[in-house]
Amino acid sequence: MLARAALVPILLLLACSTPTRPDGQKGVLTPGMKAPELEAIDHRGERVRIPSGAPLLVFFYPKDNTPGCTREACALRDAWDAYQKKGVEVVGVSADSLASHREFAEEHGLPFGLVSDDGTWGKAFGVGRTLGMHRRTSFLIDGEGVVRKTYEDVDPGVHAEQVLADAEALGLTR
Repeated sequence: MLARAALVPILLLLACSTPTRPDGQKGVLTPGMKAPELEAIDHRGERVRIPSGAPLLVFFYPKDNTPGCTREACALRDAWDAYQKKGVEVVGVSADSLASHREFAEEHGLPFGLVSDDGTWGKAFGVGRTLGMHRRTSFLIDGEGVVRKTYEDVDPGVHAEQVLADAEALGLTR
């Protein structure tokens, strides 16, 4: 019984991993670092590329149709017109399947792409996972692929407006 109790903290540490990025470093990418060159097909069948040639918000979230993730995605949906006017693109990333992403996007009217991550994107950005789900982390990337802002303690209710304000302050908007 005591041996099992001693294993619990070890298993929790293993479940809450921070990956080693392809550059050999640990931790999330920080402002000034080059974003990884990545490509994927989103839930709509459209190609998503980094760098995209335009300012881009890449938001990692734990799971489709959970309260915090739904609130964050819907706040971005509600701010979509402002993002479009300012020329800032948005892509969401989680470990959920493309089928799950399609259902999530349809149910909530999400206008932006959702990428199903097999671990490649999260590892490249240094985003940790807890129990197989990405930690809520976002990156504001300029058109040349440089990380301009990293968000590790994301409040889903205000994140959409915060990112847009930061994009304007950093001179990334039209």
